Amino acid sequence: MALNVHQLHTFYAVAERGSFSAAAQTLHMTQPAVTMQIQALEERFGAKLFQRSAKKLELTDAGRALLPQARKAMELMRETDAIMAAHAEQLKGRLKFAASLTIGEYVLPRLLAPFLKRYPGLSLSMRIINTSEIIEEIENHGLAFGLVEGRAEGPGLLAEPVMNDELVLVAPAGHPFAARGEVGLEEVLKEPMVLRETGSGTRQVMEEELLRHGAQPSDLRVVSDFGSTGAVKSAVEAGLGLSFVSVWTIRHETALSLLAPVKISGVSFRRQFYAVRQQSSDLPIAGAALLDYLRGIQA
Repeated sequence: MALNVHQLHTFYAVAERGSFSAAAQTLHMTQPAVTMQIQALEERFGAKLFQRSAKKLELTDAGRALLPQARKAMELMRETDAIMAAHAEQLKGRLKFAASLTIGEYVLPRLLAPFLKRYPGLSLSMRIINTSEIIEEIENHGLAFGLVEGRAEGPGLLAEPVMNDELVLVAPAGHPFAARGEVGLEEVLKEPMVLRETGSGTRQVMEEELLRHGAQPSDLRVVSDFGSTGAVKSAVEAGLGLSFVSVWTIRHETALSLLAPVKISGVSFRRQFYAVRQQSSDLPIAGAALLDYLRGIQA
C-alpha cells in the first residue's frame, strides 16, 4: 500500500502543534478526522507514533524517527508547489494574505501589475499590519501567510526569504548631511531621530545593526516615533529629525529632491523581506506563484 501523503501531513501537523485539536484547527479538519488519520498511519507502520496522556502528547521512538522524514516530505511538497506555480497559467480566485507596512504600502503596489496581468483570473486581498501583528495572527491561525521586513521567530513558524532590501539614513534636502552624502555613526547619534514604532520590522533591523557596531538603541536621540513610514517621511521632510527607511519608500522624494539618502561609514543596513507561515500549513498555489515572482525582483 502506497504511503498516504495526507496522513503524513496530518502526523506532521500533530507533532509540530503538540496536540490533536491544534492540528485539526491548522488543517481545517475535525479532531476525530485527525485521530483517524493518525490511527491509519500507525496501522500501516505497525507502531504507535504518539504516547497519549491526560496532560500532554509525546512522540514515541517510532514517531521521532518518522518526524524528520515527514518534514522532508512537506518541504518537497512546498518546493514542488513553487516549481509548478511557474507553469500554472490559469490561477483563479482570491488570494488573501498580509504584508507589513513598508512592503504593503510601498513595495507591492508598484510590483503587482505584471503579476496580475499574467493571472487575470486571480485577485489579491492584502491586509497591511505591522510585523509583530502578522506573526501573532499566523500563530493564532488567522492568516495563511504574510510578508514581513524583519526576522520572524516563533514556535512552528517557517520564514523564507523572498526579496532584498536596504535601509538608508535620510535627511531633509537642506540638512548639512544631505550635501556630504556620507557621515560617521558618532555624528548620527547626536542628531534628533524620527523612527517607526517599536515592533516594526524597520526598527528591529535598524536597532540590531546599531548593536553590531557597538551603539545601543538608547544612544539615539529619538524625538518621535510613528506607526507609518509616510508619517516618518513627512516628519523628516519638515525638519523634525533624521530617520532610517527602506530604499523602496523614498524613490519619489529623492527624485523631487525632498529627501536625501546618507551613507554611514562602515555601516550597512541590508536585509531581506520574508514570507512567513506555519510550518505545518500548506502555502496556497497562488501564494507560491506570487512568492516565486517576487524572488526575481531586486531593490
